[in-house]
Amino acid sequence: MNMDDWNQKKHKKLYPGIVFCDFDGTITEKETLERVFNKFASETWPPLKKDMTAGRITVREAVTRTINSIDASCYDDILDYTLNFSIRPGFEALLDFLESKNIPMVVLSGGIRGMVETRLGNLINRMHAVFAADVNTSGRHLQTNSAYEGKTELVDKARVMQFFNTKEKIAIGDGITDFNMARTADLVFARAGLARFMNENHMPYEPWSDFFDICDHLQTHFLNF
Repeated sequence: MNMDDWNQKKHKKLYPGIVFCDFDGTITEKETLERVFNKFASETWPPLKKDMTAGRITVREAVTRTINSIDASCYDDILDYTLNFSIRPGFEALLDFLESKNIPMVVLSGGIRGMVETRLGNLINRMHAVFAADVNTSGRHLQTNSAYEGKTELVDKARVMQFFNTKEKIAIGDGITDFNMARTADLVFARAGLARFMNENHMPYEPWSDFFDICDHLQTHFLNF
């Protein structure tokens, strides 16, 4: 679904809250995209990651250039490889709770849509929406195609969040691609790199290890709803 479609539907339904959840290292226990890069772009990724970490290039540039360096013939193998990564405990319990409260789950991924959909499997049908980058496999190399690209991100998570009508924006994340999302949210669940960012910027957040932690907190948060 493109951004214009979401914009047109923005005011059609008001939700008590919407959960905006990162995928890599959040829904999955491991950083799937980086591990794909290490396996399928082992020469391209390390120097780009170094430049990205040093701030010489953006996350968008590093990820785009790495994806575009991978042979298109590897795409099916990438999707198969994605199945090796475990989903973090408690994810289905959180979905059960959110559905009971009419709170949608929106996945915001700075990675590849096919990887997200493949790993979620049948759970994809329980997502309100998935925003991620698509890839074109018709050429020699993969080519990224993101309708939600921002200046620094392949998917501008904060911008996407503005297209939803909700009383409260709830963000769940773990890393660098979640910083802007966290700035936009009313309630943030942060771990790993995102938690360090929140601490450094003196921003409030709820720490978490698995989705059971988040579910417990939200059960209290939405107790009277």
